[in-house]
Amino acid sequence: MPRLLVIQPDASDPVGPLGEWFAEAGAELDVRLPPIDALPADLAGYQGLVCLGGGMNAEDDTRYPWLADVRRLLREAVGANLPTLGVCLGAQLLTVATGGKVAPGQDGPEAGASLVAKKDAAWKDPLFADLPLMQDVLQFHQDVIDRLPVRAELLASSPRYPNQAYRYGRCGYALQFHIETTPDVVREWVKSAPDVAASASEGAFTDERLAEAHADIAETWQPFAERFVRLAAGDIEPATDQPHTLPLV
Repeated sequence: MPRLLVIQPDASDPVGPLGEWFAEAGAELDVRLPPIDALPADLAGYQGLVCLGGGMNAEDDTRYPWLADVRRLLREAVGANLPTLGVCLGAQLLTVATGGKVAPGQDGPEAGASLVAKKDAAWKDPLFADLPLMQDVLQFHQDVIDRLPVRAELLASSPRYPNQAYRYGRCGYALQFHIETTPDVVREWVKSAPDVAASASEGAFTDERLAEAHADIAETWQPFAERFVRLAAGDIEPATDQPHTLPLV
């Protein structure tokens, strides 16, 4: 039974269905909500690390000084080839921790149900290979992954903001979007962040649309969560870390 450390940066974004999928696949979850819950000094005793979303900026250390420890743990995890998954803010924290850049989206926020498309590298990735070409996701963010870390392989993209998902090294995964939400969670986000919600298409947050979107997300991403647990358990081999070199001139 792999033990996963789940960092929840914001009370408004619990692990939700993603945690249920992990547990059903055989994982034990240790959920920490900083600063209420102390973060571990290191990752000894864990077979995987998951970092969820939140309303803060990935480098907002002045108001949230514990973000530096989250980035440190993410950097430690990918450096040790520990299966790692960052979701929305978690993906942005992983990006900053490994030398990439996060910035406000120049084309405004993304919100509501959406689709992202697999890139070529995804077809050979242990977790992404079995996903459909177009994946259902839930967007709700203002900042974006503006520049990938050097060792990143882009796995999913969209026309508006291309860096939607990537793998860092052998088994560090970043998802700019959400796969862990419920309709109730999204409705609370709409109330608390109306400026972000206003960027969604008309009718994006009706009960019917949210129920349909989350059913589609579950169909796509529950198998992904199961594969992540198998990766943490050692039942799936991580990706081969491709060397990155400067282009020939």
